[in-house]
Amino acid sequence: MPGPESAKLHGDEPHLGGLAARLNWLRAGILGANDGIVSVAAIVVGVAGAMAENGAILTAGVAGLVGGAVSMALGEYVSVSSQSDGQRDLIAKERRELDEQPAEELAELTALYEEKGLTAGTARLVAEELTEHNALAAHLAVELNIDEDDVVSAWHAALASALSFIAGAVLPLLAILLPPAPWRVGTTFAVVLVALAITGSLGAHIGGGSRKRAAVRVVVGGAIALAVTFAIGRLLGASGMV
Repeated sequence: MPGPESAKLHGDEPHLGGLAARLNWLRAGILGANDGIVSVAAIVVGVAGAMAENGAILTAGVAGLVGGAVSMALGEYVSVSSQSDGQRDLIAKERRELDEQPAEELAELTALYEEKGLTAGTARLVAEELTEHNALAAHLAVELNIDEDDVVSAWHAALASALSFIAGAVLPLLAILLPPAPWRVGTTFAVVLVALAITGSLGAHIGGGSRKRAAVRVVVGGAIALAVTFAIGRLLGASGMV
């Protein structure tokens, strides 16, 4: 069995609990920023294609930023609330079963370890030791793959989603407003596509996928979105409808 020295030697390896949850949070943040980049960039480029006034571009961009952030926050809140409520119900049910029928729960935990490949004697010993240490945590981990400490707060998820969207949305807003008028659309295209390549690559790296393929996908998708909205803006502007 590994001792304290082994723990020191491998202290930099990702054995800490909650690592998967933290990676999911990071990936969700990157995806939120990606959504902010594409959504607001498409809006401001479309408006810039139709008219040259900075005020109109700024108004549309800020409206897209605020609306998108609120929408992301609400969607994340509803989604995470449903998930966390379900997890809390399962935790409460498991806690109640452990209080009311501890012997049956110990037998169930033993059987689960036998299914994982342990011999009957070893499975019983493991189940007894884990039950003595923390019965609820043992059952949640093996039966439900839940860690009681990893139940996500819906409010935290909503705030993180909104902030990541805003962080991404600010980039195209600045890119379209700061350069001189003749350069702003081209600058926005360049800045946005570079930013999408970075977020796509980071998201794939966290998920263990191909960074190149992911970057190409988001860049192509972003380029199409920008081109289409800019063309629509140009057509509307040329038609005199705006």
